[in-house]
Amino acid sequence: MTYQRRRLAARAFERVARFVTRLQAWPQALTPPAFRLLQIGSAFWQSRALYVAAKMDIATMLGQRTLSATELAEAVHAHPDSLYRLMRLLVAMDVFDEPSPRNFRNNKLSAALRSDRPGSVRAMALMHNSPEMSEPWFTQLEAGIRSGTPPFQLAHGQTLFDYMDTHADFDAQFGAAMDSVEALAGDSFATEFDWSAFDRVIDVGGSKGAKSLAILKRNKRLTALVVDRAQIVEQAERYWREHADAGTLQPALSRLSFVAGDVFTNIPAAESSRDVYLLSAVLHCFDDVTAQRALRNVARAAASAGATIAVLELVMPDCADIASASFDMQMLMGTRGRERTRNEWDALFAMSGVQREETVYLMSFGKIMVLRPMADS
Repeated sequence: MTYQRRRLAARAFERVARFVTRLQAWPQALTPPAFRLLQIGSAFWQSRALYVAAKMDIATMLGQRTLSATELAEAVHAHPDSLYRLMRLLVAMDVFDEPSPRNFRNNKLSAALRSDRPGSVRAMALMHNSPEMSEPWFTQLEAGIRSGTPPFQLAHGQTLFDYMDTHADFDAQFGAAMDSVEALAGDSFATEFDWSAFDRVIDVGGSKGAKSLAILKRNKRLTALVVDRAQIVEQAERYWREHADAGTLQPALSRLSFVAGDVFTNIPAAESSRDVYLLSAVLHCFDDVTAQRALRNVARAAASAGATIAVLELVMPDCADIASASFDMQMLMGTRGRERTRNEWDALFAMSGVQREETVYLMSFGKIMVLRPMADS
């Protein structure tokens, strides 16, 4: 049995993505080395410009309009000439358009920064460039590389997740950013995997349940149980009470429930072989020893009823591209986790008492690895 849907489309997407990565490398190869190094060394100028545009919510303010630099500066309470120079850089980066001198409008890229649109990545841009996430990169990266301690922990005196537990504003900002990951990954996880083979999804670390809802909307008889920290569960339940649209989401929300739990100690036991545990971007937060603990706990919860485990993660190519290597460095900065190659995933699974039965390809940067507890685990 296979859980793969639309195999040809998913594999074609992977091949096209690899080709695009190689294509993007050609101009870099033609750039003189000294100039290329200067480009890399000053790349943070561009990320900071994008952050300020997101912070000022310029894309939302523009909406469907074209505004002059003066009009836009008045709308966002900025100095006109300084804002013009910021916008000129962003236009050069292909973020925003300048249809006539000193007049600006949204384009396809900047529209994804609009906070009033679904699929916005504004929260992600704000989180990655926030003071909490920027300081470790600028002040503690070398120390972290030398010591093996996450730079975030060196900068803030706490691990990333402990810091979120004690800083509610940052926790909310981080949560909003994680909710916007779906804008990057799309809904491929819901369409390329055959969820109809199951009766219930147990979404471990599922936050507000956005992924579970995407699955439920496409599988009318499926239910889902989201397991997360108590404060996340409380926020999620409150959020859906306030934001549920009875006409579109309510049928799926009626089949979605939440329970406080912990991937290391408190995972609901499977009730039948038609339960599936979903771990989406959970294991990459942990080092191998910690990830083994988590997987063994989930495997124990799944084993008695013969349930399935579905792990949605990036699978790094053996020769890393810029995107996967960058994701891995972000994990190094904030956690003791890492992105893993296929061989590294398989080694982790073997040490955790589970085996990979299938890899489901997605039209996304992630893949779903289907696991079963080993009989003697």
